This record gives sequence, C-alpha cells and structure tokens, in this order.
Amino acid sequence: ATRRLPDLLAPLARLLRAPADLPSAMLLSGLAAACADAAAALRRTCPAPGPERVEEMITQYAAVRGVPPDLREDPHPLLRRQSTLLAAAVSAVTVSAAVSLATGRRRSMPGLPLEQFWYAGASTPRLWWVRIAGHLTPRSVVFQNAVRTATGLALARLVAGSLDLSHGFWVLLGMLTLGRTTAGATWSAVRSATAGTLVGSLAAGALLVSAGDMTEVYAALLVPTMLVAFWVGPVGGPAWGQGLFTLVVSTAFAQIAPVTWQLAEARIVDVLTGSVIGLVCGVLAWPAGARGEMRRSAAALFHATAPLIRVAVDRAATGHSAPTTRADAAAALRRTRRYWRIAHASYAQLRTEPPPRHAPEGGPDWLAALNFSSRVLVGAYWLPWSQGTAWPSDAASWAWEATDEVVASTLRAAQFPADGVTVRLAPLPPGVLTRIPAPSVSHLVDVEVWLHALASDLTTAVGAGSRVEGGFW
Repeated sequence: ATRRLPDLLAPLARLLRAPADLPSAMLLSGLAAACADAAAALRRTCPAPGPERVEEMITQYAAVRGVPPDLREDPHPLLRRQSTLLAAAVSAVTVSAAVSLATGRRRSMPGLPLEQFWYAGASTPRLWWVRIAGHLTPRSVVFQNAVRTATGLALARLVAGSLDLSHGFWVLLGMLTLGRTTAGATWSAVRSATAGTLVGSLAAGALLVSAGDMTEVYAALLVPTMLVAFWVGPVGGPAWGQGLFTLVVSTAFAQIAPVTWQLAEARIVDVLTGSVIGLVCGVLAWPAGARGEMRRSAAALFHATAPLIRVAVDRAATGHSAPTTRADAAAALRRTRRYWRIAHASYAQLRTEPPPRHAPEGGPDWLAALNFSSRVLVGAYWLPWSQGTAWPSDAASWAWEATDEVVASTLRAAQFPADGVTVRLAPLPPGVLTRIPAPSVSHLVDVEVWLHALASDLTTAVGAGSRVEGGFW
C-alpha cells in the first residue's frame, strides 16, 4: 500500500491542470497529515492513530465530490483527478491500518473490509494452519526449500552413519549451512567454503602440533577466536566462516580431550562430504531456485485476479454498493489470496538469489505484477464507493468492453509473451458524463481510472513491447 500511494500521487501531480476544488484540497491535506502520523508511529515518537480519521475524510469526500454547478469546461479532468485522489486515500487507509497492527495498537480494524486484514483477529493456530495449508504444494518455494533441506539432512545422516565418520555431525552442519536455493549459488558457496576449510584446517593443524597438550593455550585462544569467527564470518562469506569455525572447534575440542592434527583432517572430510550432499540436492531438487516458480506463481495470480475485475465493474455498473462480505467473489478472493502468498514467497526468495549471468535485458517486472494484483484486490474491496444508480446502456457497454479488454490482456500477460501485451482502452462515450446523475458519474470515472491503472501495471509487469493505447496517464 505504501508503494501504491506514491504511484497514485505521481499521476495526480500531472493532473493538477484540472480545476482545483476545495474538497480535494482538504482531503489531500488530511492525507499528508495521516502519512506524517504513520511515519511518527513507525519512529515510535507517537502512538499510531489508526485509520478511522482517514476513513471519515473519505466518506465526507465521496459524498460531496463531483462536478461543481458553475463549471463550464470539460468535467472529465476534474473527475479523473478526484478519482485518483480517492484511490490514493484508500491506500492511505490501508497504510494507517497496517501501521496500527504492526505497532501492536489493536487486534482488529473496524470499518475496513473483512478480507483485507482478516489475520488481525485470527488465532495463532488458525494462522499456522493457513500458512501450512497455503504452502502445501510443490509450486511453493517454501515447500521446495523444506523438501530440499529435509532430504539433504536425511542423506547426510545416512552417509555419516554408514561411513562411521569421525565427528559426523559436521556433515549435517556442512550441508545445512552451505545449501542454497539454486544450484549455482550452492556451487559458489561450496567452492568458497572448501577453500576456507582447507586454509583453516592447515592453521588448526599447525596450532595442534605446536601447542600439543597445553590446554591453557587453547583456553586463552578460544574466546578471541570465537569473537573473530562470529564477527568476520557472516560478513566475509563462506570461506571466512568455515575457515575460522575450523579454528574454533579445534581450540574447543582440544580442551575436552587430547587431539592431534587428524582432527583438522576429519574436519576437511566431513565438510567436503556435507558440501557434496548439499550440491547434489541443489542440482536434483529445483536447481533454478525461485525464477521458474516466480513466473508460474505470477501467471497463476493473473488467472486468479481476472474474475475479480469483472465482479467489481459489474457491481459498479448496476449501482450496487460494496457489501460487507463479498459472497459473489468469495471463491475468487480465497484463490487469489492463496496465490498471493505463494507469489510473495517466490518474490522474497528471488530477491535473495544472485541474478543469472546472461540475464536478458527487459523482461518481466515481478514487483509490478504483484502491484497489479494488489490493485485488483483493492478495487474488489472498494468499488463502488457508495450506493449509486445503474448506468445508461452506452456507459455500461463501454465499461464491459473495457473490462473485457483488460481481462483478456491479463490472461494474455499470464503467458508472458516476448513482445509484451498491448491494452487498447476506448475513451468514454461522448457526452456520457453529462447524462449520468451524481454520484454515479463519479463511479464511472472511478472505474475508468482503475482500469487504466490496471492496464499500466499490466504492461509494466510483462516487459518489453507492452503499451496502453487510449491511456491518459
């Protein structure tokens, strides 16, 4: 919601050429104050105020906005600016509510749609169940990582026990610490860790040979060695981490029982064994990491959100207000939220993985794909803003044709064509804004602004060659 707020304020700034109206100025000033309060709450300098004040401002604004009676110019720019401002205000409500939840102010958010912050009042067992059930699919990177790690640990335990390796738990630790989500990243970590272990083993062997049975030397070196290892290791990478950790375990074990330089040899064998097991698991189990799953989950998310676009526009065109519970879209909402969690997990993992060496320029923008789905969900919650009347036939026909174009483009975008997608949105019928009574005229422009925003997000998400025809942003 925070990302979406400046995304909406940017086109609002370009629409400043529209006639200024007092309600919009008051709402914009209120949004600035709400954002300042949210920032102060995150800095812990004041308590989070909650979204009620912004919701009240939105209700008042929705009731008084529209075309002033003395306006002699084209009302379309003013209505577009008001609709864009209202969409930004809705994002501000979500931001304020999320800040209140994050700072622990409350456990429920009255006035917001139930589906948006459903987790605020849910019990801990239900949250665990939703998380487990939502990722219980081979298409989830969380599930894939769990299977990869469990298989690697089981194989490491089997190998260490079958070969009767000395200090065999190092095999499990080596596999656990060096395994990565992609085969390439695992190989890179294994190479660095192997070099670091060799150097660390040589240093540990020299220490054990020179110090012999003098435990006082090992006791004196243990604490400073641990401080350096746990300070430099996470920053320096696998080579420094494994090399310094080899020194740590050598100085620790030497105080427990007499050891020889063969302890360093056992360390090398165990770490190499664990590294090979981790590398094998990385090659055999989803070696590409989150890249392939990101594409699949984004495609599934596009397919899931398409029906919600139709539901929101149909309710607005027929003059129905948004119900408390979306019975007409409950199944689509549940499906969208499920793929939403999977796609977010894929994106979070993708950001931790190194990019491929020969990645093509352009390509899909996964963050824009998530923003597109977020905007669809917001529209499904908030369109229309209040009770209205059914639109005239030409306005309803335009809305359904534009919706069909956006939905068809969404389904085409799910294939991620190399040349992108083109969204062709026809302009509003001539004179339609003067033939619709308030507040339905504002609802019509709300839908127009929303569909154009979806088209813009969609073309950005798919990549090169995409464009919106008929857009005004």
